[in-house]
Amino acid sequence: MKKKLLALLLTGLLTLSLTACGGGTGSGASGGGDTQEPDASGDAQVYSVGICQLAPHPALDAATEGFQDALKAKFGEDGVKFELQNAAGDSATCATIVNGFVSGGVDLIMANATDALQAAASATADIPILATSITEYGVALGIDNFSGTVGTNISGTSDLAPLDQQAAMVQEWFPDAKTVGLIYCSAEKNSQYQVDNVQASLETLGFTCTQYPFSDTNDMASVVQNAADSSDVLYVPTDNTCATNSGVIDNICRPMKKPIIAGEEGICSGCGVATLSISYYDIGYKAGEMAGQVLAGEANIAEMPIEYAPSFTKKYNESICADLGLTVPDGYEAIAAE
Repeated sequence: MKKKLLALLLTGLLTLSLTACGGGTGSGASGGGDTQEPDASGDAQVYSVGICQLAPHPALDAATEGFQDALKAKFGEDGVKFELQNAAGDSATCATIVNGFVSGGVDLIMANATDALQAAASATADIPILATSITEYGVALGIDNFSGTVGTNISGTSDLAPLDQQAAMVQEWFPDAKTVGLIYCSAEKNSQYQVDNVQASLETLGFTCTQYPFSDTNDMASVVQNAADSSDVLYVPTDNTCATNSGVIDNICRPMKKPIIAGEEGICSGCGVATLSISYYDIGYKAGEMAGQVLAGEANIAEMPIEYAPSFTKKYNESICADLGLTVPDGYEAIAAE
């Protein structure tokens, strides 16, 4: 009898041990983007993606929309849960947002614009980070001799249009101009990178260039006024502060009949004459496709090179060109009115 009772006890203990070992399916984020398995009910698990967007702006909004659409296309409308937060142009808020994503254990972070990327890179070395609307990743992340692949938990897409071609547009539109003022926010490293390269190209073409940096919106108007007073033509790079304050620039420059060549379409629609445009929706979509590969375990993010826009379009601002009495060169497409 005692032997039978002992055998029953051992059998029960063994059953409990096996149940405990096999009871947890586990999920959670993985830096390598492991494929998530169905939960105990047999339903496919939902990926959690935190999106930190630096500021509300048409270009950044389009990139976020493209990113979300790509992931929905891969995993279905219910396959991804997005937590979208906007930092309203404040880098400190970006840090707060991404730290919240890390604490919440999201599967992946999307960083939209440079400040968001820098905050995410500081917050985690494990959770995959897919960025977009970044002009130059080497500059943004402080990587010398950047080869095109970050090599860590970061990859994404760039919004950089060929800077030498942007410089050539100044000559195409204003061949008789002598001086070009380059306006940008000195707090944005990517803006410095752009104006340095555009200035080099412009000087090769024979223009005299002066950089007009402003530190923040407090001194922006006075710097723009100084640049407009001293220049025949102005250049504004892809710059988030300029983008969200393009109306300030336009209110100063348009009445003075000072034309602006812009680094991207959103700025051009607000204050510019012409730009070499990319589709922010497309680069956001591409970043979303890359994110889908990482989440599905189809690609190692550390080996994913930065992707660039596949094509560029010459565009012009119809209303500003009319106000300034400018003749549009052949080959330009009007920016669609909103």
